[in-house]
Amino acid sequence: APVEVERLLEVRDQVVDALDPADITRPGYYRDPDWSVADLVAHVGTWLAEAGIQLRRIEAGTYRPRDLDIDALNAKFRAAMRGQPWDVILTQAQASRHRMLKVWYALPSRTDAAAWWVAKAGAEHYREHIGRLREWVSALHGGS
Repeated sequence: APVEVERLLEVRDQVVDALDPADITRPGYYRDPDWSVADLVAHVGTWLAEAGIQLRRIEAGTYRPRDLDIDALNAKFRAAMRGQPWDVILTQAQASRHRMLKVWYALPSRTDAAAWWVAKAGAEHYREHIGRLREWVSALHGGS
């Protein structure tokens, strides 16, 4: 899964690099609520951060599985990153990915819970968003 995360990140980076700064913050990537590409990267970055926290708990033996209210966490994460400038959003996402993968590779054994968190925040999550990201960037470039 981490190798697929890296491949999907390369795709995301190529797509995002094709945007000018105004397009990165332009609402429309997602509607209701309106999201920009910056909001998307902040969303994924905060999930990577949460995965890193949960992997640390797994590593320390303090992890306790629980039901997650995904919508509530999405709202909490969105509120935490709202208004942050693009360089902060991108740095947070990159640092969170690095931290998550560092902990993943350091785990003495890879539990089902650890694999779930890496998939949820990583490859599975990127696959969920990459198609729409490509569509949005194409629309911003006039369908090219």
